[in-house]
Amino acid sequence: MAENLADLGAVDPRAALLDRWFALEHDEDEVWSRLIPGPPLTEITSRLSTVPRAFLAPEARLRAIAGDLGAIGAQSARAVLDVAQKQDESRRGFAIALWLLASEELVATVEPTLRSVNRDRAMAALGLRLAAIVDPGEWISDAQRREEAARCFLLWSGYLPAGEDATTARALWDRLDSLRRNTALLESLADHQHRLEVMRKLREKQAMEAAARYTNE
Repeated sequence: MAENLADLGAVDPRAALLDRWFALEHDEDEVWSRLIPGPPLTEITSRLSTVPRAFLAPEARLRAIAGDLGAIGAQSARAVLDVAQKQDESRRGFAIALWLLASEELVATVEPTLRSVNRDRAMAALGLRLAAIVDPGEWISDAQRREEAARCFLLWSGYLPAGEDATTARALWDRLDSLRRNTALLESLADHQHRLEVMRKLREKQAMEAAARYTNE
């Protein structure tokens, strides 16, 4: 995947970001089925409103910051971050995600902590998925978009906002999700979901065939 990232922004930088997100093949339905209770939404929105300028500056070395925080693991995630730093919306989206993680050291810890969940996926969700549709500056300045960013970060981290069950949280997320509200992008989302469903059925078929072979042996 790293080799194919080099053309990011060759035609439409924001469309390319969304393509990179879909290429990661995260299954939102599966994520929803595995969420655990997380921190209060208001805690995340509050921290989004206080992102330091140093994190958003073009010269900020995001990969180095992520490394210091122990916040980036897989080689594919590092490749995405390296390329995203060359695209302004994505760079600022990743920077804001890093601030949420760093704020546990610089402001106060979050309960439950953001450090023990899927940080690579949460950073990609802000830096690729959301940044492709909503300018990260709006996550700071606009209350509704700030809530969207907070819910996006918690969802892809693997958390439900404190006090919400999955049904409530999903309804509120669907209402705010700019990807679903953008009619021009709904086809891309539908194609992505269809691919995931085909892959899921293929895995189930392979598992059944493997089980049958094991039984026959």
